[in-house]
Amino acid sequence: MTNSVINPIEHSQVTQQLSENIILTTVDDLYNWAKMSSLYPLMFGTACCFMEFMAAYASRFDMERFGMIPRATPRQADLLITAGTITMKYAPNLVRLYEQMPEPKYVIAMGACTITGGMFCTDSPSAVRGVDKLIPVDVYIPGCPPRPEAVIDAIIKLRKKIANESMQDRQQIQQTHRYYSTTHKMKVVSPINDGQYLKSSTRVAPPPEITAATGLELPLALQPATNSRDF
Repeated sequence: MTNSVINPIEHSQVTQQLSENIILTTVDDLYNWAKMSSLYPLMFGTACCFMEFMAAYASRFDMERFGMIPRATPRQADLLITAGTITMKYAPNLVRLYEQMPEPKYVIAMGACTITGGMFCTDSPSAVRGVDKLIPVDVYIPGCPPRPEAVIDAIIKLRKKIANESMQDRQQIQQTHRYYSTTHKMKVVSPINDGQYLKSSTRVAPPPEITAATGLELPLALQPATNSRDF
């Protein structure tokens, strides 16, 4: 029985041990290892979540240690992090950026606004209630806004998902349709706030009912105007 050192200090030499001379793997494992080790995210941001996305690249968190180099063009990126609110007006541009990215590509929905519409899901008529209605999403990051630690955690989860993929299975789970198919059409109505609010008749002179209820004489400036002229 011979004792061998696991990590010797000397340079590696050719030995007769089978485990040190043959590497057994599959094409899927090698392909997935190359993908997960070289994710190139697109420099894309629409709102406040993009500040946290930039902080994840700062020296304190250093997201480039995962081999992630941000790219300024979608043709060289394979990861899209939707950092910020997506509006109806911007939805066609988001779909266009996603379609310009080469396969295989992945999407991370960052923040509550991109997942469900966030604080705009009730009152805003223009916010998209989730980017998964436009493009397929692989990982969701909840929060408003999520911290850089949450972004790194999402990257780790995405790397695990990529490591378990198969090239044959990915061809079968390609997206076949999108909810977004036509441009958004909204009815044009006249504006309520036309800037003439202070010039309305109820603001210049209050109704006589209010004057009678208070029992006080109104100042001359607030009294209703008459047609008679003083000469």
